[in-house]
Amino acid sequence: MANTDKKILVWDAPVRVFHWLMVLSFAGAWLTAESERSRLIHVTLGYTLGGLVAFRILWGLVGTRYARFTEFVRGPAAIRGYLTHMLRLAGHVFAPRADSARQQAGAVHTAQPEHHVGHNPAGAVAIVLLLLSSVLIVATGWATYNDIGGNWIAELHEGASSFMLALVFVHVAGVALASWLHRENLVRAMLDGKKDGVAHQGIRRSWSVLAVIMLLAVIGFWWLQWRGAA
Repeated sequence: MANTDKKILVWDAPVRVFHWLMVLSFAGAWLTAESERSRLIHVTLGYTLGGLVAFRILWGLVGTRYARFTEFVRGPAAIRGYLTHMLRLAGHVFAPRADSARQQAGAVHTAQPEHHVGHNPAGAVAIVLLLLSSVLIVATGWATYNDIGGNWIAELHEGASSFMLALVFVHVAGVALASWLHRENLVRAMLDGKKDGVAHQGIRRSWSVLAVIMLLAVIGFWWLQWRGAA
């Protein structure tokens, strides 16, 4: 935790644009799922989600340091250790104060949160599950839209969507808890790309041009969908 009082660039612009476009696409698709009049919006946002996930998988292989899967995907031991540490820390914070005698005896100590410049191990699990869920949702949604596979595909599509919605709530709760325990606004970090760290840990380029191209590609796709609509 030493020398992490400096704001450094961690999340490049494409990662941030991907994140918020994914939020918009999933939320919009969920809200328009039951409306026949909004079918075009639902389908368009579903295809958008698929394109975004394809980009994120590619960027996870060749992107900047903290965007790469090799940087943040960890094994079961690291995940278990991080969750155990955070739960212990949360319990320490919420637990009633021990009496002064026990404090003087050193039975209660101030825990320090385990700081990660990029995604923490628990957040990495959420990201991988969100990406996998998105792939399943888009694939089953496409099959349902084209009358392939029958009712079980449609049910799988709805089940995967419900699972992803639950995962989103868990992810948001985890972000809120980690932000509080780490004393760091993780939501703001996904807006400006900056987190606490030391200078040499930051990435050199934001790749803003690529982010603009992404945004224009999505807007262009939406325009083509509406232009060709009845």
